Amino acid sequence: MELTKKSHACVRLEKDGRTLVIDPGAFSEEDAAVGADAILITHEHLDHFDAGRLRAGMEANPGAEIWTLASVADQISAAFPGRVHTVGEGDTFTAAGFDVEVHGQLHAVIHPDIPRITNVGYLLDGGAVFHPGDALTVPEGRTVDTLLLPVHAPWNKVAEVIDYVRAVAPRRAIDIHDSLLQDHARPIYDSMIDKLGGADHGRLIPGSTAVLG
Repeated sequence: MELTKKSHACVRLEKDGRTLVIDPGAFSEEDAAVGADAILITHEHLDHFDAGRLRAGMEANPGAEIWTLASVADQISAAFPGRVHTVGEGDTFTAAGFDVEVHGQLHAVIHPDIPRITNVGYLLDGGAVFHPGDALTVPEGRTVDTLLLPVHAPWNKVAEVIDYVRAVAPRRAIDIHDSLLQDHARPIYDSMIDKLGGADHGRLIPGSTAVLG
């Protein structure tokens, strides 16, 4: 399996000649979903869900399909009849040759005065990769090899990020959700997560690829 980091929270995974894209949002490249056989969306926020990027991916591949929660599916199902599937916590399915489990229900708390929206995470191939979206969801009863780590957001702080790595206990963590993190601050985050997280930790520049396994 190959993982290509796209900008912000978007990743592209390839296996056996098929491609799965997660969260091609407004901070990601305009062609982030182009070439995808399947697209997964964790929640409705614009940095994870962008209708234009989805349209580009769906039009480029008439066989492509989308899996997402109801709040997103309700907005796009009419545009792609029969190609959008609604999922929630506990569901399992196969997309682009990947076995997918759905974990989680709610977005992390941004502020008590802001209502929480729904959010799901996707666990691929029995624990090979976990993308939590905008939440610190621990996939209970599952061993995670590669955790895609939301390293910087309005809703988290570095102590929570470190404790999340400890709770999931992956073999390695790769940063996502990082486009608001300035370059001069990255070494500070890297140092703390490296020393305290308890897992191999790293980051990829957008466009770079890692072989997982």
